[in-house]
Amino acid sequence: MDFKVDFLSFLVKAFFKIEEQFAWFKNINYPSQKQVIFALWHAHQCALYCCEDKDKLNVLISKSRDGEIITRATKFMGINVVRGSQNRGGARASIELIQKLEQGENIAITIDGPKGPRRKVKEGIIVIAKQTQVPIVPLVWYSPEKNFLNIKSSWDGLRVPIGFIKILVSFGEPMYVPSDATKEQIEEYRLKLEEDMQKLYDDLKQNFDEYLKK
Repeated sequence: MDFKVDFLSFLVKAFFKIEEQFAWFKNINYPSQKQVIFALWHAHQCALYCCEDKDKLNVLISKSRDGEIITRATKFMGINVVRGSQNRGGARASIELIQKLEQGENIAITIDGPKGPRRKVKEGIIVIAKQTQVPIVPLVWYSPEKNFLNIKSSWDGLRVPIGFIKILVSFGEPMYVPSDATKEQIEEYRLKLEEDMQKLYDDLKQNFDEYLKK
């Protein structure tokens, strides 16, 4: 047993248990589709807490030591976990994610993980959408408030909400990837998702007050 991992996992779970009493979330344009692939940036994992039917949501988390801590916290929030990354168990993890979709469940993928470059989409999510014919739904979150814990050592710019805070979570329009998409088209969809994610975030940031009033 790894005492450090156990201890840090306990602290993270305790933090989320306390923070859920203070943080206020509002969903914007939540998808009507029963089955989707959520695409989010690595720094936006906390937004998954706002997803409906969390017991049918599966998140890809790396097999690293940090990943083990995140895995325990994620399961504590009622979300299922698939372990793997591009470097460790990637092929097996992709197969498991596809199986979850075939079983009628949802999945979420941090499209710039596990180590960046920041906000650059990897093509894996496009390939899975092509194979399963399940739409990709971009997901971002934002708050202008200052009470965030900034993890400066994190490559992805991770910010964790602390105390009373209002956060908006915005869902983009679904992206369908044709089953016969060529390699060149897969690249086009990858770039489009990258662009859509940034536009969704910029819109949420610029129109935060308007969305909050709706």
